[in-house]
Amino acid sequence: MKISCLQMNMKLGCPEENFAHAEQLICNAMKDNPDVLVLPETWNTGFFPKENLAELSCKDGDEVKSCIGGLAKQYGVNIVAGSVSNVRNGKVFNTAMVFDRDGECIAEYDKTHLFTPMGEHDYYTGGDHLCRFTLDGVKCGIIICYDVRFPELIRKLALQGMDMLFVVSQWPKERIFHLRTLTTARAIENQMFVVCCNSCGTAGKTVYGGHSAIIEPFGKTLVLAGENEEILTAECDLQILNEIRNSIPVFRDRRSELYKIKE
Repeated sequence: MKISCLQMNMKLGCPEENFAHAEQLICNAMKDNPDVLVLPETWNTGFFPKENLAELSCKDGDEVKSCIGGLAKQYGVNIVAGSVSNVRNGKVFNTAMVFDRDGECIAEYDKTHLFTPMGEHDYYTGGDHLCRFTLDGVKCGIIICYDVRFPELIRKLALQGMDMLFVVSQWPKERIFHLRTLTTARAIENQMFVVCCNSCGTAGKTVYGGHSAIIEPFGKTLVLAGENEEILTAECDLQILNEIRNSIPVFRDRRSELYKIKE
């Protein structure tokens, strides 16, 4: 499966410009003929405008479904459409959406863990469910940024069966080492591919660090971005999943009676 991450530099509080830019990046990325395209977190608004957030946000994801879903159908490509600031039932959510090759929205996920150090919880409402889906027969899950610091969330997804985890983020440059370490650890400990699509550029006083990456289950980074906007692509050889799971059978050897996680 060929994956392309669109490490996007968006403009804070400018959704119309960001939609146009995302569309152009998607068009450019199709030159590599990927199976899946991935966008970063809150690419419609940036992370995150505190003034008029609800007015700047999508409404029930309609614009994403029309624009990005339309592009997925036009190009016949799966799109993990990052996340967007999204108003639903009068509340703002940080919502990820996934589209199949027919342009159908097959999964939606609201960010579970809101980043309290930046006050995200004061402006957004946290989600109440995890998210698994299938793309071209591959079992996938998605989390958003701060979620990656909660290994029990990812382990619960893994226990339900998962081959590829998408991490969409707006991770600051000053803590890129954390992002690289955490995503690599999640790939190794759960024996799955991790696709991390981060943003870049500056929003307010925060510099976002890029370094999007695609990591295979042995912990090897297949491709790594720099700090600036770029499209990075890698081919994921799904056959190695059986190799590592048979040679290091961590799921078989778990002692769940000692650290029970409700499955």
